[in-house]
Amino acid sequence: MARPEKKLMRRRIVNAYLSSVISISLVLLLTGVAALLVLNAHGVSKYLKENMRISVLLRDDATEVQAGEWAAAQEGLPFVRSTRVITREEGAEELKGMLGEDFLDVFETSPVPLSVDVTLNAAYVHKDSLAFVTKALAASPLVDEVETQQSVVDALTTNLARITVVLGVFILLLLFISFVLINNTVRVSVFARRFTIHTMKLVGATRSFIRGPFVRAAVLQGLVSSALAVGMLWALMEALRRSFPELVAIVELKQLLIVCGIVVALGVLLCVISTWMVVNRLVAAPKDDLYY
Repeated sequence: MARPEKKLMRRRIVNAYLSSVISISLVLLLTGVAALLVLNAHGVSKYLKENMRISVLLRDDATEVQAGEWAAAQEGLPFVRSTRVITREEGAEELKGMLGEDFLDVFETSPVPLSVDVTLNAAYVHKDSLAFVTKALAASPLVDEVETQQSVVDALTTNLARITVVLGVFILLLLFISFVLINNTVRVSVFARRFTIHTMKLVGATRSFIRGPFVRAAVLQGLVSSALAVGMLWALMEALRRSFPELVAIVELKQLLIVCGIVVALGVLLCVISTWMVVNRLVAAPKDDLYY
């Protein structure tokens, strides 16, 4: 009977270990993603600002040659990142996609003017700066109207600080959840060997001697869990890179390596702290409590 019981106990320990590793890996993955968002919050903000377009509508008598010359001249301005001329045909095709194929039938000539899409440097995508930019772009006699996404800019500027605070709170909450979850999963793994701890205590083993193998196992568990989390994080970044290459390009390799280092350190630290606390609790527990 002893051999089947040992096999059953070994199987329980292995199952507890595997469940702990998987749970810890998933929590560390979420922590890594959140940390990556915090480190790249400025880069994401810059990306969004530099992809906001200002539409400059030109006069009806403007030609495509004049539009190209005007657009090229604007690229020399310090606040302009890039320009793109939208011909009347391209503008009409865009409106067809939004309003339907037949919307131009009521007009004898195309009402769509030549326009130039202007993207700005991120430093100028602010309410005060946009007023200056709009005035500068509208100074040319070729320009009929300058359309800015003022409401979008205002919303983005207002919410940037809120997003940063929310991400910070989310990180702290996730760390707390990580510690609770890892503490519970490690407790299950260590508690399965509570009678081994009690036997070691009976033969006179010191608390540090009893903790030793469990702490070493916790370090290994933390490393394995962290390695899985880092692997999943890299796989996630690769998947995002294929779908959103420009957005993922914001993430620098240095920042990704820093996050991976944080994940590894956090995984090992939390596993060791949790194991330390659980083993100390079991060493101090009376024999009767080991049966519950």
